[in-house]
Amino acid sequence: MELFERFADPAQNHLPYEGHVHYYGKIYPEKEADELLSQLLKTIAWHHDLVTLYGKTIRTRREVAWYGDHTLTYRYSGHTKTALPWTDPLIRIKNKVELESGSTFNSCLLNLYHQGNEGMSWHSDDEKELVTDGVIASVSMGTARKFSFKHKVTGERIDVLLEHGSLLIMKGLTQRHWLHQLPPTRKIKTPRINLTFRQIKGTGS
Repeated sequence: MELFERFADPAQNHLPYEGHVHYYGKIYPEKEADELLSQLLKTIAWHHDLVTLYGKTIRTRREVAWYGDHTLTYRYSGHTKTALPWTDPLIRIKNKVELESGSTFNSCLLNLYHQGNEGMSWHSDDEKELVTDGVIASVSMGTARKFSFKHKVTGERIDVLLEHGSLLIMKGLTQRHWLHQLPPTRKIKTPRINLTFRQIKGTGS
């Protein structure tokens, strides 16, 4: 098991092959990240997600929200989501992420994990609506959590500690060849918000 550097070089690819992952570390100072976390907790239209697995629909403990351009739709886990209009805090974060990454995004999926026992199992972000081999920008707000990658064939594992106010970029062949997860932990009792800025096809992005 390998742990990413705490202060990573954005130019460095942390995957050994068949993909690109770049960890920028903290792109916001602590006070600004605290303010954004508070705004997101209060102003986002959070709701519990529905996930269908093996024909059974379950209600997740985590809460989610979907924002973007032109009431975009996005289908995952057996359910279709329609994007809400961008809020001012989301626009500010989106502009910052686009400046840092050099990429543009037309939507954002947000996940609110209330404490460490809420996580996400192994998966790839490879839904048909997403631009093939496109860029996904992941912003973390709140409690630092471990984020893991696993190669689909070799099983090789790579972990990164996603810090409060940090940015992680996934692009290229990453979704084809690697799974990722947010493993649960009972040690954490405080919330984390993950914002994944995405590129949906057919909207000029």
